[in-house]
Amino acid sequence: MGLAARLWSTALGPAALYGRFPDLDPAELHWDGTLTSPDDLWWAGSATRPATAADLRAAVQEAHLVPLHAALRRDGRTATRLLWGNAGSALAGALRELTRWARARGRPDAADRAAALVAELLDHPDLAGTVRGPRLRRASCCLHYRCPGGGLCGDCVFDHAPRTGLEARPPAP
Repeated sequence: MGLAARLWSTALGPAALYGRFPDLDPAELHWDGTLTSPDDLWWAGSATRPATAADLRAAVQEAHLVPLHAALRRDGRTATRLLWGNAGSALAGALRELTRWARARGRPDAADRAAALVAELLDHPDLAGTVRGPRLRRASCCLHYRCPGGGLCGDCVFDHAPRTGLEARPPAP
């Protein structure tokens, strides 16, 4: 989910603000999971794309998320709906942050462009229904609450963490 958030925000911000965004060709985009933001992701390219939902979809969803999801399903047997739910949540989170930033700086035009692009992106079958309502709250669970100390994510589908039955178990040795 973190990588999806980085990819969506790297494309959506410039698209909404400048009408173009970095091409994000997988051969020119590098991620190092051992580093922390902002040093973990860097782009070595120079080409840009026009700020259309079709171009954003091609650059992020098709070039990065589809292959990533295929690898995670193959190697980790991760549910497709969980992966696309995370991608939709990451896109909604990028929109929320960009909207907050744009409004605080008197750029409602950028917030409106971002909202229009995201609405079009969320209309794709892979992302449709992953978030709902005016606050774009998740429609599926990311299972973060099952991680030790995980709690609920910021746009969690749950109001309270479900009981897993593992709460009473002693910690593993």
